[in-house]
Amino acid sequence: MKKASDTLNIHALVPFSRANGPGNRLVVWVQGCSRRCPGCFNPETHSHDPYCLMKVGEVFFRIVEASSRIEGITISGGEPMEQADALGSLLHRVRSETSLSVVFFSGYTLKQIEKTERGAMLLEDIDILIDGPYIERYRSAQVLKGSSNQRLHLLTDRYHKGDIDDTPTLEMQIDLNGKIHITGVEGINKKNLLSEIGNREVNGSKDL
Repeated sequence: MKKASDTLNIHALVPFSRANGPGNRLVVWVQGCSRRCPGCFNPETHSHDPYCLMKVGEVFFRIVEASSRIEGITISGGEPMEQADALGSLLHRVRSETSLSVVFFSGYTLKQIEKTERGAMLLEDIDILIDGPYIERYRSAQVLKGSSNQRLHLLTDRYHKGDIDDTPTLEMQIDLNGKIHITGVEGINKKNLLSEIGNREVNGSKDL
């Protein structure tokens, strides 16, 4: 599904997280991924069907609204590079109009991203890139990396490795509606975990 460059198909938006990069972060999970890595932590994000369509300006407003309580934003998925146009517009606004940092997860490698039409410009607005596909047999659940083949790239001088070493690999939140949101890179089966605690909500819902 090709979307307008000012529209994002979003699976979930969580305004506060510690498990998705250094410090407190707002996290956007995009909806849609053609890679569909076996064992993926977020298989519910694979479908390209419209889930929650939001204008770039609307998402940016949510980021600005939370800016006093967060250090930066994290983009995950799904596969963010499949919405590179709209995300490029969003990240450029974050970089030029705020002091927030940007963490970006992608199943594509840095070299592959650089070769795409929007890749080089997108990378200019990213501080930390975690790249490469999730490979189940290499599962490691290291800081921000679900499998050992993935690489963490510090694209600016804003952070050093020590700044992210304390990032937890798993996080569970219960929102005001009683919904449970699980995020991180720990190799657990979220559905099994949620069934044990009697709740089927994972990551987020349309009421963003």
